[in-house]
Amino acid sequence: MTKAKWGSLGLSLLIVIALVLWMVTGEIKVASDKPPERQDSRDGQLTSVQVETLTARLHEPGLMLQGQLEPWHSVMLSAQVSGRVESLTVGLGEQVQQGQKLLSISDEGRSSAVLRWQSRVRKLEADLAAARRLRADNLAAQSEVLGLESELAAANAELISARQAVSHLTPEAPFNGVINSKSVETGDLVQVGSPLFQLVRVDRLKATAQIPQQSVTNVAPGQAVRVDLLDGSRLSGVVTFVASAASQETRSFAVEIAVENPDRRRVAGGSASLRVALPEVKAMFISPAYLSLGDDGRPGVQYVDDQNRVVFGEVTLLSVSTDGAWVTGLPDEIRLITRGGGFVSNGEKVMPVDAAEDRG
Repeated sequence: MTKAKWGSLGLSLLIVIALVLWMVTGEIKVASDKPPERQDSRDGQLTSVQVETLTARLHEPGLMLQGQLEPWHSVMLSAQVSGRVESLTVGLGEQVQQGQKLLSISDEGRSSAVLRWQSRVRKLEADLAAARRLRADNLAAQSEVLGLESELAAANAELISARQAVSHLTPEAPFNGVINSKSVETGDLVQVGSPLFQLVRVDRLKATAQIPQQSVTNVAPGQAVRVDLLDGSRLSGVVTFVASAASQETRSFAVEIAVENPDRRRVAGGSASLRVALPEVKAMFISPAYLSLGDDGRPGVQYVDDQNRVVFGEVTLLSVSTDGAWVTGLPDEIRLITRGGGFVSNGEKVMPVDAAEDRG
């Protein structure tokens, strides 16, 4: 079976499932095959059908995805020098600011190394300055000047390395965040690479999901996203990334969404439903009771045209719920057959009776 046939079959199944769902839970409108009472007419042979005038209006459709929520940033901070942990300045769950010191590690002579290399650099700078003066008077060889320049460059490199080692004694937070886990205690001996803290940023989250290949062209960075959480609450986000190539395993495209979480709700690591807002289109809101399948298995509705003839108009489903379905593909205004559609066929001329008048 071809992909196109599979797609048609899948769409048909979707309509059937939606109609069954509506029949179980919906009570808003009921389509009846029983025709309305025949009205007086000059042509008594015409079948009467009840109609309701519907007008298309702007609607913002949405693409529904299932996604995972992650911290915007998450990093495991590790020791960059060896030593003993002398003190911890933050605890689990504590908010920290970028640049804030998190703990201190024993010096182990590193500060002394800085002083030694500072002295070495100052001496070499003085020696080099003197050698250059002598060289100007041809009293020193060029090789002597070059040798001192080389020694000074090496000493400066050692000084920079020594200063970095001292700075690593007091690791700092690389960004604003929360201490999510702690792997050391005061007095612990750490080596280079030993884990210290996990720092996460949760005032902004990252939602990740997969977009089906047939829908990826409708999504682009900058589109608004509604994030529905498991407890029924909502957050807002915006698409920041759409993959340019599909996954070979799933044939779907990765998408990332920046989600604002100003209250720092504990939802990172959980799942959420994502509704990506698509561009506005003209659409009609129709009760699922009036949707049916055509001979080719595509969904549509029956309506009456300007010549009072029955038309089966195929529609494209934007969304379906128990309350109704948003559809496109119809004229901007139609007289939808709400009663008696089962007694007429496509192209048949009928006598339309306005639903409001019929109720009166």
